[in-house]
Amino acid sequence: MTWARELAERLLAEPLPRRWAHSQGVAARAESIADVFGDDAETLIAAAWLHDIGYAPAVSDTGFHPLDGARYLRRLGAGPRLCSLVAHHSCATIEARNRGLADVLAAEFEPVGGVLSDALTFCDMTTTPDGEPTEVEDRLAEILSRYGDGHLVAESIREASPCIVDAAAKVTELIEAR
Repeated sequence: MTWARELAERLLAEPLPRRWAHSQGVAARAESIADVFGDDAETLIAAAWLHDIGYAPAVSDTGFHPLDGARYLRRLGAGPRLCSLVAHHSCATIEARNRGLADVLAAEFEPVGGVLSDALTFCDMTTTPDGEPTEVEDRLAEILSRYGDGHLVAESIREASPCIVDAAAKVTELIEAR
């Protein structure tokens, strides 16, 4: 996963140090649970490193970071599964719809779904913006507070919250059963 870490660092560390800290925390979380995911462990870890590269000024195009990051990875030759995980991470389909990009997202990247997608959501939504572990409910509250009522991101996260909480619960069960 060195290539994924190096790419994320190159794109995020200098222009967006807090986003880089978050990405490091998400990747650490993925590495800590990777043994549960067998053959998908490397894909999970790579997606954790890369999930937010769409925020990077060098990558941002539409302003919707999951789509921008996935498109960038596709241009670099990343596999479709990894690109789709980035494109759809943390219930991004809801925000895509609210931005008028749902058809574009669906046409370009097929959702991965299942436990691997849930695991990336878990890692993202149990990591603070500063890269520290947190509870999913606290992370959701932080996002709502940061963006404020009426903001498209806040409204999308509010709508996605049941899906995110459910994904985190499923992954927590898997982790506890190991």
